[in-house]
Amino acid sequence: MLTSKERAKLRAQANELETTLMVGKDGVTDAVTAEADRLLTARELVKGKVLETALMSPREVSDAICQATGAEGVSCVGSKFVIWRFSEKCQQERNQTGRAKRKEVPKSKSDPVGRGARARRAAAQKVREQRNQFFREKAIEKAIERDRERQLRNQK
Repeated sequence: MLTSKERAKLRAQANELETTLMVGKDGVTDAVTAEADRLLTARELVKGKVLETALMSPREVSDAICQATGAEGVSCVGSKFVIWRFSEKCQQERNQTGRAKRKEVPKSKSDPVGRGARARRAAAQKVREQRNQFFREKAIEKAIERDRERQLRNQK
């Protein structure tokens, strides 16, 4: 899953890309999926276009190709879409040319922001439960009071 910053970076890279994948009136066929897979393996980032004669929207086409190839949708603007999938081949090329290696996201055991957010959510949940319990009890008391009043009226 891409973060918003990664998606923004990929959108910026896609601005200068040429449209290499065209989807016509037949929609997402096996040939289109195979071509998208080949392009993703070779480039990682692919820009595609849905022609006006197609019966699918660019979002539908992007989602279908992403599902078939294991890619992730980066953006959909107008009739164009951008998809991305990590490629070992491209990573090896980057390593050989000395370009930046893919960094692993460090997972810290102590996440003070997350811990604070979880604590606030838990406190808010506790307050909601107490409030709901209070109103439940009041509603039950009111119902019992109404029943007693009805019984008194019926006895008279």
